Amino acid sequence: MKRIDWTSLDAAGRREALARPARRTAGDVTDAVRRIMDDVQARGGAAVMEWAVKLDGHAPRRIAITPQAVAEARNALPPADTRAIRMAAENVRLFHQATKPEDTPFVETTPGVRSRLAWRPIERAGLYVPGGSAPLFSSLLMLAIPAQAAGVTERVAVTPPSKDCGVHPAMILAAAESGLDALWLLGGAQAIAALTFGCELDDGVIEPCDKLFGPGNAYVAEAKKQATALPGGPAVDMPAGPSELMVIVDRDAAPEIAAADLLSQAEHDADAQVILVSTSRATIDYILTEVEAQVSTLPREAIARASLEEARAVLVRDLDAACEIANLYGPEHLALQVDDPEALIPSIRAAGAVFVGRHAAETLGDYAAGPSHVLPTDGGARTLGGVTTASFMTSMSVQMVTDEGARALAPIAARLARLEGLEAHARAADLRAAG
Repeated sequence: MKRIDWTSLDAAGRREALARPARRTAGDVTDAVRRIMDDVQARGGAAVMEWAVKLDGHAPRRIAITPQAVAEARNALPPADTRAIRMAAENVRLFHQATKPEDTPFVETTPGVRSRLAWRPIERAGLYVPGGSAPLFSSLLMLAIPAQAAGVTERVAVTPPSKDCGVHPAMILAAAESGLDALWLLGGAQAIAALTFGCELDDGVIEPCDKLFGPGNAYVAEAKKQATALPGGPAVDMPAGPSELMVIVDRDAAPEIAAADLLSQAEHDADAQVILVSTSRATIDYILTEVEAQVSTLPREAIARASLEEARAVLVRDLDAACEIANLYGPEHLALQVDDPEALIPSIRAAGAVFVGRHAAETLGDYAAGPSHVLPTDGGARTLGGVTTASFMTSMSVQMVTDEGARALAPIAARLARLEGLEAHARAADLRAAG
């Protein structure tokens, strides 16, 4: 981890200290994704098939979530694993049903003029679930269940195949808990292209989706970015690329806990970034010593060490400066491991999820606390929130006007329309004022 003394840096140095890994925006990623997107747009399913074989090592395959498939998956896992998946699913469902937006009451702004917001689910959602080296079935729960709570008509889930073109039984159980009919083994930018343009494959048809969701590597994040930039292209949830975690500690923090949390994100991906911020140089020393002790015992040590090359350990004057850094960086995950963590919350303006105190492990949020762990990365938290039930819905205003309301409001609207030089607008209002 690179050590940084925040007080010694000028503005340019501070920007550099909080820079994301260069690979996330590398030109080769952008160009490679553009080739895939253009090819799938031009050739459809044939292009998806070829890119999948080339990059995934296997042709796309549809996994039907049948009672038999679910029973086989359940039998392949210890009962404690299946119970854990079910409990996590229940917590995610409970939270997202409880936080589903409801139609607002009417608000009367002028006598006889009433308006409200009405919420509706989107028609078709494309759900990208990371996989490959680690089957992230938890991301399937965190996407498909909120979409189900919102009432989305069709949820199309894709995930990269394993090396043997199989699917982990936990992924099948997560799909079943989420009420999915099928799961496509298809990953990378080619999966995003398939969800964007639609395609016909040997195992069926993937229809174009209205909005794309889910985290992924640099190629997936870039594909989502290019998809939403297309004329008539799908919306996307947020920039959700390689994982990020910032841990703010004081001298009373537990080094083994802080180190474990940092490594929990570093092991995700070589492009993941973790940042330690502390008011104590000695605490930084203790935590980095613990990081080294723990990383050498990890099965994914090589990935974690690659991520740690982009890690930072930042020394600050006080906790106010630590909060300033958090707001500048806008981390996907922010852990507050200080003596009075709740006192810092009002100062935090930019974070995808905040974990308050030593007991609030980011891992609990990743799997089972309830809120979705699909969160904005790359500074997106400065303007965006994570996936919620509302992410799968749209709001529309509903306006109702009586004769009395029209007579009161139409002259105002007409005057303002003429002030903008829009005579037809004004006349449409005049007709209402006439009764």
